[in-house]
Amino acid sequence: MHKFWLMAKHEYLKTVRRRAFWLATLGVPLLMVVIMAVSIAVVVGGGDERPLGYVDGAGILYPDVGEGDEFAEMRAFPDEATARAALEAGQIQAFYVLPAGYFQSRQVSLYYWDDRPGEAVQDDFDDFMQANLVADLPDDVQRRVRDGVDLTVRSADGRHEASGKDVINFLVPLVAGLFFVFAVMTSAGYLLQAVADEKENQTVEIMFTSLAPEQLIGGKAAGLMAAALSQILVWVLAVVAGLVAGAQFLEPLQAIKVPWMFLLVAALYFFPAYILIAGMMTAIGSMVTEMRQGQQIAGVLNMLFVLPYFFIAIIITKPDSPILVALTLFPTTAFITVTIRWGMAVIPAWQLIVSWLLLVATAGLSVWAAARIFRIGMLRYGQRINLRAAVQILRARGQ
Repeated sequence: MHKFWLMAKHEYLKTVRRRAFWLATLGVPLLMVVIMAVSIAVVVGGGDERPLGYVDGAGILYPDVGEGDEFAEMRAFPDEATARAALEAGQIQAFYVLPAGYFQSRQVSLYYWDDRPGEAVQDDFDDFMQANLVADLPDDVQRRVRDGVDLTVRSADGRHEASGKDVINFLVPLVAGLFFVFAVMTSAGYLLQAVADEKENQTVEIMFTSLAPEQLIGGKAAGLMAAALSQILVWVLAVVAGLVAGAQFLEPLQAIKVPWMFLLVAALYFFPAYILIAGMMTAIGSMVTEMRQGQQIAGVLNMLFVLPYFFIAIIITKPDSPILVALTLFPTTAFITVTIRWGMAVIPAWQLIVSWLLLVATAGLSVWAAARIFRIGMLRYGQRINLRAAVQILRARGQ
């Protein structure tokens, strides 16, 4: 066991000392900071402060209605020609035209000059129209109609709850899946490179004199997993710091609740998923004679892990589809499928249990197979092991 931990420590230090590791570790948080800063700058200081104009042919709008509400200033014009002149002079950013038969046609026209007004401007006019349409109702009824409803969706068994304002329930699973793709695939690439490079440099024969194949592979996997977790920890801290800073400027971020149950499930799936891909990459590195060959094969196998993203439309519209159940149970697609489905629907407990057990069993099998192929691959130095030979190695006894 001591040799196992020495190998893990060696692999961890070798990985974190690489320039590429720190570029990825610090580059992602810096990119998040830039995106957050640009978003805040656009939201806080990038809006057009000029009024919105309107021509009310239906006679239902009054500029002083909803005066205390948080929407843009509304300016009335007697006709379209006057409004167009104000638009050309830059006095307003755009103007709306309500025809005389608005209640029959429900048609509204928007006119602008250079840049089309964004969603926020259009929402402002919608709020202004709504305030006018309910102006004859009592004040408390007006407020209730204009605020809408705060919808909370709960599963019958109480295991899943989502609020209409709780965006984090939908974003966190997507981000977790992307983290898995980026972190695990990157570290698995390191493992593939480590095995292939040591074969090419003929240093693995020396290591074999003091280490068993299981200790060598297990130590490498443990060291790279620790490096991956260190990287993810930096990213998570950066995300938390970004959310805390962004909440000072963006109101929706202030209502975020941490989905602890989801984070627990994601952690339970992450470790065996990592071990699975580590075993697969080690086996590939043991079968090939050059690093380039291993990268080509690994690129194809990586598709097995990101396959759920090709079914994202089905996940959003029909998260309980038989296709998604199959992807949940299949070991290579289990992690990403579970994380994305979690934000869309309640995943039955039996699917989670069976999926996790299959993933753990497959991960253990991949490590055993990788160690066996690795040991035999060293005995066949300089020879590439094809798929048929790998199967024969796994079925053979006493080797």
